[in-house]
Amino acid sequence: MGPFRDGWTEADVEAVIERGNPDELPYAPIVATMDPPDYEWALSVCLRLATHPHPHVRANAILGFGHLARTCRQLDEAVVRPLIERALKDEDRAVRGNAASAADDIETYLEWHIERD
Repeated sequence: MGPFRDGWTEADVEAVIERGNPDELPYAPIVATMDPPDYEWALSVCLRLATHPHPHVRANAILGFGHLARTCRQLDEAVVRPLIERALKDEDRAVRGNAASAADDIETYLEWHIERD
């Protein structure tokens, strides 16, 4: 997937984040959260990228929260809820769409109620 191959490591993801290439960055939160090697680290990847200026990076970081709800059955509500609710109002359609998907997963797997307009 993108710059990642089978057998990727946390160091590979961190290298992509460090490079900051917007063509590579959207893949980082996806690979980190689909089958996370470590919940805290995967969460930190999404948190670092959730407010990124590039909308595709933001969109996938927000989607990653939904993946973590499904794969790890946990999230820090005080930190993640405001990011999801803000993303639901983002100017970018892809960010809003991924926020809605993440909110659906969070409501299903963590039983939170996410405010939507």
